[in-house]
Amino acid sequence: MTQDNLAVDFDFQFPQKPVPLNNEERAQYKEKIKQLLKEKNAVLVAHYYTDPEIQALAEETGGCVADSLEMARFGKQHPAETLIVAGVKFMGETAKILTPEKTVLMPELEATCSLDLGCPIEEFSAFCDKHPDHTVVVYANTSAAVKARADWVVTSSIALEIVEMLESEGKPILWGPDRHLGAYIEKETGAEMLMWQGACIVHDEFKAKALRELKKQYPEAGVLVHPESPANVIEIADAVGSTSQLIKASQEMPNQHFIVATDKGIFYKMEQASPNKTFIAAPTGGNGATCKSCASCPWMAMNGLKSIVAALESPVGREIEVAPALAEKAMIPLTRMLNFAAENKLAVKGNA
Repeated sequence: MTQDNLAVDFDFQFPQKPVPLNNEERAQYKEKIKQLLKEKNAVLVAHYYTDPEIQALAEETGGCVADSLEMARFGKQHPAETLIVAGVKFMGETAKILTPEKTVLMPELEATCSLDLGCPIEEFSAFCDKHPDHTVVVYANTSAAVKARADWVVTSSIALEIVEMLESEGKPILWGPDRHLGAYIEKETGAEMLMWQGACIVHDEFKAKALRELKKQYPEAGVLVHPESPANVIEIADAVGSTSQLIKASQEMPNQHFIVATDKGIFYKMEQASPNKTFIAAPTGGNGATCKSCASCPWMAMNGLKSIVAALESPVGREIEVAPALAEKAMIPLTRMLNFAAENKLAVKGNA
């Protein structure tokens, strides 16, 4: 792995979790959301990592549950004038880039991502400027500004194929922001990439030693791992893939138990697809250890029923705005990826 000497500070300030609602309040907010979605000609799209209650509500009201790119594409194709994006900010930006004419609202505009926070555009752009001969490839889990600085945007389900293509053409590659996904791609493709040293705080915490110990308790369990996880965790996996690829693997593999190394919000769709199977969260530490995320993104947890109502009733301060010139630049590497997928008949679902 080729690395730059630039260090990235991962000591992020985590948000407070929403105050839990009682059953009566939850029922009232759900009914209010259904009413407001109709009144405002809006549709709710939710990421796999949001609370299962939010995912279920999105499906119940005609929205969707998906990865960030598929959420954006669903919103583009849906006739609703307003999109409520239950996820994190870069997902709302992606939706706005693909559908600039629609209103895109976030339940919590402050909901962000450690990959986004850990890859500020000024520093990343300076990093790119130091290596002008490199093709810049960025993961979809980045801000609109970082996407606009890139030559290619990739999801975890298509990154291998695009990097293989660039490597075959002899193009030097600069990769950002996730160092674990980058290392996985390097190993699988043989490409050598200059690496931005970012990480997802959820996947970065999975521990190989504790995972092996858990595997001893469930020797017949299949191990499903997202490639944003550390290399020694990926080595233990029976299947490595994007969110949608892991859901598919959980359906198709014969195992009745699965240990899952990604955000446990994904269990909603896994259990929905395979109700007779058991899913266990991969460990984020050893005996007595504490964890920061405990396999659950703290920013995704900001999306709640109360905040969805607030976004629909008072959208000021919750609307995603992407300057047209910036959106136009960001669409170039996104379109490049989509065209590559279409030409090679590849799916592009699957960023975290």
